[in-house]
Amino acid sequence: QVHLVESGGGLVQAGGSLRLSCVASSGSNYAMAWFRQAPGKEREFVAAESWHPGDTLYSDFAKGRFTISRDNGQNAVYLQMRSLRPEDTAVYYCAVGRVFLPTANMYDDWGQGTQVTVSS
Repeated sequence: QVHLVESGGGLVQAGGSLRLSCVASSGSNYAMAWFRQAPGKEREFVAAESWHPGDTLYSDFAKGRFTISRDNGQNAVYLQMRSLRPEDTAVYYCAVGRVFLPTANMYDDWGQGTQVTVSS
């Protein structure tokens, strides 16, 4: 089991930026992903990067605004978020899995989440 710790969430005004970080307890050939869950909504895929840097997937709402990146040497994955909107408000979760897919149930281990709140 991989232990994941997210950080970087907070309160930001609409149009602002945040950078989320996630550090894993161990490294391996797994995909790393970000999901989010807003109150009363299902968890949804944000972005993922495979073991191979640059091999990425994005949800439609993330394309052009969010950038995922990873540092395999640090067992870390990052999510740079720009042009944030109030509808981006959610708890953001980091996850790792053996399959590089935008589907939550394909990921094996999850962090505890970090709250992102975007004010209008």
